[in-house]
Amino acid sequence: MPLGKRAAAEFLGTFWLVFGGCGAAVLDAAFPNLGIGFLGVAFAFGLTVLTMAFAIGHISGCHLNPAVSVGLVVGKRFPVSDLLAYVVAQVLGGLAGAGVLYVIASGKTGFDLAGGFASNGYADHSPGGYSMVACLVAEVVLTFMFLMIIQGATDRRAPQGFAPIAIGLGLTLIHLIGIPVTNLSVNPARSTGPAIFVGGWALEQLWLFWVAPIVGAAIAGVVYPLVARES
Repeated sequence: MPLGKRAAAEFLGTFWLVFGGCGAAVLDAAFPNLGIGFLGVAFAFGLTVLTMAFAIGHISGCHLNPAVSVGLVVGKRFPVSDLLAYVVAQVLGGLAGAGVLYVIASGKTGFDLAGGFASNGYADHSPGGYSMVACLVAEVVLTFMFLMIIQGATDRRAPQGFAPIAIGLGLTLIHLIGIPVTNLSVNPARSTGPAIFVGGWALEQLWLFWVAPIVGAAIAGVVYPLVARES
């Protein structure tokens, strides 16, 4: 498949992840009397990945996440020559998803970006008030586990055809753990989209949501082959 088509699929998939997952957080999480809460938001993120894995997995591999792409490069599952195109497509898809969400959300009286717009944050901007160190550790560990799930589920020795389910449910579980800590990122593209619209503190803290997921993913790219090696 040509790189341009694969990048286009990554753009579409990341658009869906940010629009669907952050959309659930912004539009539904605290809706009067019918709010879906953390559980609903966690499932929304998991479902975006599950549905896109079936829709575009055969086209691009359905990374939807610069950290995933980096982790797969480190694990020698993805060529480094394609990394930049994937990351650019993912970030642009995240921006587009956040942009469409902003158009919809701002159509309601009383909407205010001061509410965070599903941005990720630490310290005063952590939903639970967790410190920068706690948030950094959470993002590294949760991204590490996400990449371990991805590599294991897509291993040629794993049951075939079920990887999207394992990966989607894995992302759901990770969100159930991490939303109170950072609003959960594990994905620099997901973090960048909302942060661009919020500006200020969200952009100032964005570095953590690039560094921590990439570090966690890279560690998983090293560890999984060591654990899974047959000899």
